[in-house]
Amino acid sequence: MPPLNRLVLSGLLSCALLAPSAKLGAQPLAKSDNPLDGVSTTALNTAPLAGFSASASALRDSIVSMAKSQLGTRYVFGGTNPSRGFDCSGLIRYVAQALQLDVPRTAAQQAKVGKAVATERKLLRPGDLLTFGPSKRPSHIGIYIGEGKYIHASTTAGKVIVADLDRRRFPGMKPWTGVRRLIGDADSGSTKLAGGS
Repeated sequence: MPPLNRLVLSGLLSCALLAPSAKLGAQPLAKSDNPLDGVSTTALNTAPLAGFSASASALRDSIVSMAKSQLGTRYVFGGTNPSRGFDCSGLIRYVAQALQLDVPRTAAQQAKVGKAVATERKLLRPGDLLTFGPSKRPSHIGIYIGEGKYIHASTTAGKVIVADLDRRRFPGMKPWTGVRRLIGDADSGSTKLAGGS
């Protein structure tokens, strides 16, 4: 398993094990001929991944919070930190590295990380990466923060801003063409770093 996956999975396991609602072990069964006799409904209804779900959500929220903390930082082509400034992929990498997630440097490379998700707003989750430009080689990237909005380092604004996915198009504006999910869905049973596809 790559170091990043181990780190994220380790963090999720730690959070899940510390969460009071996370019951990862099976509850002891009462002695009888029928293995289900005497088993409390609590034992049958316990969601063993409840702690994972909360941990994945917390990690997504951390991605959003870290990105929001950079609002107003100036745009600089090739920029990778707040003191120098950010370009779009530099912002993504800075946020990811602050949370010990390893992502490549360019928007085109970052557009291959994690799991592909359909470009439907109803499927988006905070922390998803949104790609813009040609679908085969995206040239711009941002972080979805919820409610139809995303954060990105804008060349037009000259700084890190919040933008609306439904904003009116203007000449030279790159179309939204992709979504990559860095944090797996606990709902689907996958709480580790989402795999590429």
